[in-house]
Amino acid sequence: MMEIRPGAALLYMKVGTHAQEGLSDILARKNKEIEEAGYALWGYGGNTCHPTTKVQPFAKSADGPIYLCMQPMESRHFAEPLRAEEFSADGMRWNLIPSEINVVGSRYALCIEELTEVDESIDLGQMRVAIGSSKGRSGSQYGRGRGDKGCVDVAETVVGEPRPGHIGVTAGLVPPYAVLLRS
Repeated sequence: MMEIRPGAALLYMKVGTHAQEGLSDILARKNKEIEEAGYALWGYGGNTCHPTTKVQPFAKSADGPIYLCMQPMESRHFAEPLRAEEFSADGMRWNLIPSEINVVGSRYALCIEELTEVDESIDLGQMRVAIGSSKGRSGSQYGRGRGDKGCVDVAETVVGEPRPGHIGVTAGLVPPYAVLLRS
């Protein structure tokens, strides 16, 4: 179990239905992938956590492990579940995705292990965006807008308006942390 403590480097993400699949089904499938392949690819979209310009630099600069903290939410992501066939850490060298791993409906993916369902509370005001155009914003302020994911650091004290958040799923990130996908 991860510990959300001051100085921790987290990737915070809201999650729900994705590519016509409910969250509980996604979690079961990803746990099976981790069991069979040793890791899974957690698909997502959006440039706020672009693999090469945000997630990888954030992870490389972190002092310690990187954890993915996911807040379950109602979602209407009903895109076609097109399976990605290849992944790349740099956009130049592409590798086949192992047959045990099924990542669908996404442009990018996080490389994860140890996927765990939890029931944890977190004060979003104690988080601050660590990279990108919103760097330094408190998690409570950032999460009020369209921000549904971000690379964040946990501050010693609340740096923004206190705002409770619920974490329902956690995972450890493993190198190369995030990758580009293509079909």
